[in-house]
Amino acid sequence: MIETYNGERVLFSYDATGASRAAAVQVCRIIFGRRRVDTNGVAHDEKGFIDRSGVVWIGQSVFILPPRDGEELATKLGHLGVRVAMAPVTITLPCLERFRRPAKALA
Repeated sequence: MIETYNGERVLFSYDATGASRAAAVQVCRIIFGRRRVDTNGVAHDEKGFIDRSGVVWIGQSVFILPPRDGEELATKLGHLGVRVAMAPVTITLPCLERFRRPAKALA
């Protein structure tokens, strides 16, 4: 979904080491999404920030994403006591492509 967004970007980093275990779990759900099974046994995938257009996961706790998503994520994580840092970056699409992770295997 990198190619579906062609605007400004920010480098985003977070540190949840001081957060409680429950907060750390919530951070993972916000960022990576989760699969829930309802009472009828039907699975529902809840997408996380990494599934949004223009978001690139660089590595552990580091992303490049659109500023509006960065602000929204910073607010959500800040409410959980997570430290966040953001800075504007300029990067070409071919360079950003180098960081694309392989698609998730279908389960």
